[in-house]
Amino acid sequence: MNVAITIPAYNEKDNVVKLAIELSQILNNAQIVIVDDSMEDSISSKINNIPNVKHIFRGKKLGRGSAVLEGFTSLIKTSKADVFVEMDADYSHNPNELKENLILFNEKKLDLLISSRYLKGSKIINWPLSRRIFSFLANKLARFLLKVPISDYTNGYRIYSKTAVTHILNNCGKIGDGFIILSEILVELYFNNYEIDETKTKFINRVRGESSVNFNEIINSFLGLLKIYKLKNKIKRNSS
Repeated sequence: MNVAITIPAYNEKDNVVKLAIELSQILNNAQIVIVDDSMEDSISSKINNIPNVKHIFRGKKLGRGSAVLEGFTSLIKTSKADVFVEMDADYSHNPNELKENLILFNEKKLDLLISSRYLKGSKIINWPLSRRIFSFLANKLARFLLKVPISDYTNGYRIYSKTAVTHILNNCGKIGDGFIILSEILVELYFNNYEIDETKTKFINRVRGESSVNFNEIINSFLGLLKIYKLKNKIKRNSS
């Protein structure tokens, strides 16, 4: 199994270099791309000696979703990977879960495996109650509208097959450039008959740095859900 990892980053110099080193040790042949939307490049000089790590510096905040798409585009062109991972740079996604998740992904012959915060056995640590309630209700609303039978639409710790990534690059990114792409990808893959599943995870709220999520992105995500609802209906009509 050849693995490639894309890590969207925004002002994550205290986290992402350490994460890249850990991932290189856990999966020593993995190709890693860090897509960096920070205003200043404080990462490049620190990753020069880490094998198989590429840094794409964009210099402005263009959105987490577009960063993942750019990372996948680079990896599709430059790596021999047949399995692709996306994960956050802030250690909310535990890199030590990755090996076990890759085994599960391969055994089940999946196209997408989501680390779900809302499965039995999962844990959410250090999130304030207000954030827990908001996330839970947002996921309930997404499931009500979009009808994809999974519990976590918004966690970006995911593993994809190469065919799924190819489909994503050809069809996704039309709704918005932020977190809403996570739900857009789910609808595109599920209603085009790709194999999707979830696994439990231990989600830990960041202990260094600040969250890149803001109020405007939350509003745009809700508006994006309505657009994806229309997209879902269009895909279903075309496939019937």
